Amino acid sequence: MNLQNTAIGARLLATAFASLTLLTSLATPAGAAEEMLNVYMNHARVLKLDRPVSKVIIGNSDVADATVADAKTIVLTGRSFGTTNLVVLDTDGNAIVDERILVSIDEGNTVRVFRQTIRSVLSCTPNCEEHATQKTAVAN
Repeated sequence: MNLQNTAIGARLLATAFASLTLLTSLATPAGAAEEMLNVYMNHARVLKLDRPVSKVIIGNSDVADATVADAKTIVLTGRSFGTTNLVVLDTDGNAIVDERILVSIDEGNTVRVFRQTIRSVLSCTPNCEEHATQKTAVAN
């Protein structure tokens, strides 16, 4: 391989990488990672707002719950694993908050048990309870 082929290969690789980066940025909305509010199951998270709240709407109350602590404070509680959304309106009906919520397990309090082709995840907060069981595929 000569120097000219190496330079052409490097340019092709750089072009492919730039194209992949552009496609990734188009597929993922800007700031999508920051817009997700994370709450652990059976834990609370306090949201301080800049103006008084008139209405609080949770998309799926089985996943998360919201309580108005005072005029400018909302307490989110994770109830079940999954995603939902939170919309908080002011007295004029304008959205103060319109965010997705992810309720997940606190990884620090989990135990994974592997039995042949079955994997179980136990959530140990405070007692160990089975969170998920997954059968792994066996290669033939």
